[in-house]
Amino acid sequence: AHIDALLRKWLAALPHPFSPADRAAGYRYDLSILQAEFSLTQMLDRPQSGRIFFEQVIRDNLDLGRPDQISLIFDRRIFHRGPRPTPGTFRTRVLTDGVIPSLHVDYKTSRIKQYHKEGRALRTETTINNPTDFRIGKRLTNLPTLRQIGFTANRRLLGVQQLSHDPARGAEVFAAVTDPIRTAEGTRIPGLRFTDPRVQALLHALLVFKLLP
Repeated sequence: AHIDALLRKWLAALPHPFSPADRAAGYRYDLSILQAEFSLTQMLDRPQSGRIFFEQVIRDNLDLGRPDQISLIFDRRIFHRGPRPTPGTFRTRVLTDGVIPSLHVDYKTSRIKQYHKEGRALRTETTINNPTDFRIGKRLTNLPTLRQIGFTANRRLLGVQQLSHDPARGAEVFAAVTDPIRTAEGTRIPGLRFTDPRVQALLHALLVFKLLP
């Protein structure tokens, strides 16, 4: 409402081709969204630690641009085949400006950029260059819906990175799988010895067939 009011204020002062009769008949300018950017900036108490963390995040998340990861971040199904495959290039790029790297993840014509801002904050930006990427119209009334998509994508990306950068949680899961356990009935279940060839074969089979029912 505030943006539309600002437009109407200036249209009342600037010349345009619609006469009062045209406006009375319903002819008037409407606002559309060419680009919308939604950013989240997280300040760091120790900038040096933040730089180390961000460089580690880049190393651990170079696969973010893969379609399966993109579908998690944007909560969208991506079709590789069929009559209408999902258009666009899905990729991860690391750009270095001087000595400051930035992480870029592309989805159709939209992208997420993440970088260490002024050495003191982690900034995550989702830029939507075409609302129709998400089957949303370009009229200004769709801005709240785009806002929800943009900020949700930022949070999902940070959630994926947090899981990949949490060695404590990974150690707990590893111990839970490899250590023996005892059920409530007293039955002892041996753990999966990670170096055992049969365990490796089982894990390999689970990964191969993970997408099958």
